[in-house]
Amino acid sequence: MCSNVCANLLAVGQTERSAGGAGTGTGPGARGGRIGTDDRPDGSQRGVALLRRVLAGSGVDPDRAETTWLGPGGVAPAVPGPGSGTEPGRDTGEPGAAIPEAAEPEVVSPEDPLRHVARIPSRPGRTADWPGWTPEELRTAWVDRGIARLWSHQAEGAGLVRSGADVVVATGTASGKSLIYQLPVLTGLVEDPRATALYLAPTKALAADQLRALDGVAPDGVRPAAFDGDTPMEERDWIRRHCRWMFSNPDMLHRSLLPRHGRWSTFLRRLRYVVIDECHTYRGVFGSHVALLLRRLLRVAARYGARPTIVLASATVAKPAEFASRLTGRDVVAVTDDGSPHAGRTVAFWEPPLLTEITGDNGAPVRRSAGAETSRMLADLVLERARTLAFVRSRRAAELTALGARRELADVDPDLVERVAAYRGGYLPEERRALEGALMSGELLGVATTNALELGVDISGLDAVVLAGFPGTRASFWQQAGRAGRSADEALVVLVARDDPLDTYLVHHPRTLLGAPVETCVLNPVNPYVLAPQLACAAAELPLTADDVEDVFGGAPAVEVLDALVDEGVLRRRPHGWFWPDTGDAPAAQVDIRGSGLGQVAIVEAATGRMLGTVDGGSAPGTVHPGAVHLHRGESYVVDELDLDGGIALVHEEEPDWRTEAQSVSDVTVLATTASRRHGPVQVCFGETTVTSQVVAYRRRTADGTVLDQTPLDLPPQSLDTRSVWYTIDPDALAAAGIDDARLPGALHAAEHAAIGLLPLFAICDRWDIGGLSTALHPDTGLPTVFVHDGHPGGAGLAERGHAVLARWLVATRAAVRDCECRTGCPSCVQSPKCGNGNNPLDKAGAVQVLDLVLGALAESGDPEARAAVPAGR
Repeated sequence: MCSNVCANLLAVGQTERSAGGAGTGTGPGARGGRIGTDDRPDGSQRGVALLRRVLAGSGVDPDRAETTWLGPGGVAPAVPGPGSGTEPGRDTGEPGAAIPEAAEPEVVSPEDPLRHVARIPSRPGRTADWPGWTPEELRTAWVDRGIARLWSHQAEGAGLVRSGADVVVATGTASGKSLIYQLPVLTGLVEDPRATALYLAPTKALAADQLRALDGVAPDGVRPAAFDGDTPMEERDWIRRHCRWMFSNPDMLHRSLLPRHGRWSTFLRRLRYVVIDECHTYRGVFGSHVALLLRRLLRVAARYGARPTIVLASATVAKPAEFASRLTGRDVVAVTDDGSPHAGRTVAFWEPPLLTEITGDNGAPVRRSAGAETSRMLADLVLERARTLAFVRSRRAAELTALGARRELADVDPDLVERVAAYRGGYLPEERRALEGALMSGELLGVATTNALELGVDISGLDAVVLAGFPGTRASFWQQAGRAGRSADEALVVLVARDDPLDTYLVHHPRTLLGAPVETCVLNPVNPYVLAPQLACAAAELPLTADDVEDVFGGAPAVEVLDALVDEGVLRRRPHGWFWPDTGDAPAAQVDIRGSGLGQVAIVEAATGRMLGTVDGGSAPGTVHPGAVHLHRGESYVVDELDLDGGIALVHEEEPDWRTEAQSVSDVTVLATTASRRHGPVQVCFGETTVTSQVVAYRRRTADGTVLDQTPLDLPPQSLDTRSVWYTIDPDALAAAGIDDARLPGALHAAEHAAIGLLPLFAICDRWDIGGLSTALHPDTGLPTVFVHDGHPGGAGLAERGHAVLARWLVATRAAVRDCECRTGCPSCVQSPKCGNGNNPLDKAGAVQVLDLVLGALAESGDPEARAAVPAGR
């Protein structure tokens, strides 16, 4: 589909990412004619009008769109999210920065899919003059692009960078963050014709977009260029000798520049600025690798006499300065007071209805899929001639969502069928640009997309955005929602909940999403599984001194890892430090900064020998087991064989009408307890654990959630040394709460599943990045115990974050379980798609009792968050 559309649209102009300032009823009968507001003198009610169309298409009374509560920007006092680190009333950069406490409506009927609606008023911008130090040629270039003045946060941030401060800019989508680093960097390169700068992005596409944004702005002498895996060898030599602003990514820095830093000595000696874009994506194991990679870069630059200023751009997260400092190892100043304008938005929270004809595990109810709802909404909005993006989680889902919308349109208005397309990663640059231009021009009205359109692409000012499930982080939600809204017209944003605990919680508690950020990026630079290979790479670049270890790489934990590397013969210890043996081979080529350290498994098409890609060795049993459906650039493959020892998975192309889910079982052994707190009958711990897990089976499910069958697997167990948070409960307290021995396993199991589903609300991760275990009697604790553990060797900081916010985490967990209208448990509350025990036993009511007991114990012992939260939840 896309290739045909793209071929017809290549002539449509290119766009750039702006740096600038200033029920289930469907079918034709349910839709009828357009009910838009094109004849209104302004578009101030456009979002509500589009929501009325969506409601009508679902067989719901369109007047429900008018029962809204005022979102941020109203006159009511602001109430920030608990523990967010945000001052009352302070804008965190998104239009949803503060929520009036008294404005939220009562809970609606369980049969009504529209749970809440928030009207977020438009916000005017605050401008500032161009700084006096701006070179006239740069100011003129931007003024010619229509940027006569800066937004206030742009002036603030650029001034701080100009003064030499290390800065993180954490403001909203389309707020002009790019100009904050472009202005001082280009000024510095103009003033010093020998100076250089380095830009790092998590993806090649984003770096290429930012490089294009300099066309017509960067003076001739700057010579910006891209340096990535696609750069021809002959161009690399020119870049190394002549480029003054290089656009690259962490992978190239790790594998090419730093191992050969002697060849880059001139560039590094003159390095004045390092720009780290979309820095909130550097989290978990990947973020820990990048944190150490940046320390390696700064150490090598210092060897050549350079101390570059660091500028980071981030979505809005909790405590951005703290995160940026942990990422870079420097003290960083945060710019968070967003002065850019925002269009008004109507934000709808939609929970698909329960289906009566389909049941899931153990007879549990199943909801209509978020994908099916999104496809229908996309068709409804295109009928309204509303330019709409529908965000889905996979490439195949993008294709299926677009196809479903086209089928619905064919029955109502066939002329609109060709104005809907899919957009995903894997397209050629010219195809991607054609789609972007067609959407911006109105040639296309509806596009179903993966997060390929989330980062760095100038698609904004649309009429509507539909999200098929919460995208995993609040930052991603606002980046996707931020594509909707023009200065004069209100836009519509719809979050369609998937059938899982986190989405359930959010649609019932919208203040959590629209309020101040509660999630933070977590990383663990002293994780020994990350630190060891990074220290080996650093020693190969320059011998490590005692000062390097203490000041750059974390002190005592690094010494312990270095001693182990010496014992293993990887490094050599000398009086002046640690040295890499001169073997001629640099270790960087063997270190995968995007993996877990457990190696890679190649995915190979058996019939042709073509390698489709790789997966991390740790995740291979759960993702490319025999029988698994694997998606590659929109094409489906089924795995025939998995050879873990040989590191290869053989697949064949197939288009099944089902998906697969792996089931696993696990065991947890406590190695060391790092922290422990007693709260009456409850003890909360954090520490080192060994997790032994085994994928034992997989299920095939149809698109509507029906389980076709379950197939056993014979895969070896895997052992993982990681970190966990756990709590134990005295049996007498459980008995007093009404949980007897027969109910206890199901109650703990359900509480564990729900907690795993809600942790991503507080630590930016996916539920597949974590795991858990619950048992009525654990051999290491001797008590009923619930564990939640990191899914990465050494831990990625996720369990540690859970330990730090335990009370808020469990309050949200209890609310998600309690608020779900199912009777005994379902995927929206306590069932897990990866449970190796077939989601049995599960006791939903018992889970609420367990969580009440734990939170009550925390409150009784003086935990301030538990004391504040528990009475409100009872």
